[in-house]
Amino acid sequence: MNPIERVQARPGYDRQTRVTFGFLIAVLGCLTGTPAPAGAQDKKAEVRFGVCDWTIGKSADYTSFELARKLGLEGLQVSLNLAGESLALASYELQKNYFLAAAASRVAICSFAIGELNNVPLKSDPRAEKWLDQAIDIAASMQVRRILVPFFGKGDLRKDPQGTAATIACLKRLAPKAEKQHVILALESWLSAEDHVKIIDAVGSKAVRVYYDVANAQERGYDVAREIGLLGKRICEVHAKDTKDLYGKGSMDFAAVKRALDGIGYRGWLVIEGSQLPLGIEQSIAYDLKYLKTVFRRV
Repeated sequence: MNPIERVQARPGYDRQTRVTFGFLIAVLGCLTGTPAPAGAQDKKAEVRFGVCDWTIGKSADYTSFELARKLGLEGLQVSLNLAGESLALASYELQKNYFLAAAASRVAICSFAIGELNNVPLKSDPRAEKWLDQAIDIAASMQVRRILVPFFGKGDLRKDPQGTAATIACLKRLAPKAEKQHVILALESWLSAEDHVKIIDAVGSKAVRVYYDVANAQERGYDVAREIGLLGKRICEVHAKDTKDLYGKGSMDFAAVKRALDGIGYRGWLVIEGSQLPLGIEQSIAYDLKYLKTVFRRV
């Protein structure tokens, strides 16, 4: 029995709810369809633009879909926040609310993110593994294919071989389930491309890849274009970000980013994670999106 069937088999899950939930799953499945691998798709395929729900001030709030639509975005990266000791979206009723909001706005859930792992690290706290395990079930139930797994703050893996080894062991335990559910665990950290490759190779699972943030890499002094080329198909989603100013006015060379992403055949999501919003949230995101379209969308 797959996750959707388990939802539908729950006590009190009446026929009307079953039909509604099934319809919404079908709609969301169309919206969140994972782009075909490079070489297996139309050469004219384009990247799609999303935004983090926390960037638009609506972390774990399903009204964020309507704001994302208003701003012209096609996708939303959704926070998996806590409700007590579990992830809030483990609630099927809340899942339905998200389905309804996504369907009404025609804005896809491009990925999930568990920001709490920066405070409760996967490398040292058993709760983090429990939450990530639960997130895999949620992603499978809602047909979302990527979960951002962050390693910042207390979860930082730099100069921490013991923590890195513990993280690899944890990912090895979770990867088989993620593979079976067709869910990708996308690692985002301060580590270099080479160090990410070492972790991915050590885990040895196609379910573990990299969530690449161009600004994070630049902040650490890494060569962004080189890193993208080195990681290649290990990159499953990308944060478009500039830590200095509005896009096109700051320090990020998005034209070079596009060339590098084109070089690996990337046609996935570009998710805006705005750190500089001098015009206010809505005007700044609208400005950044308009700029990105001039760089990444073909005429």
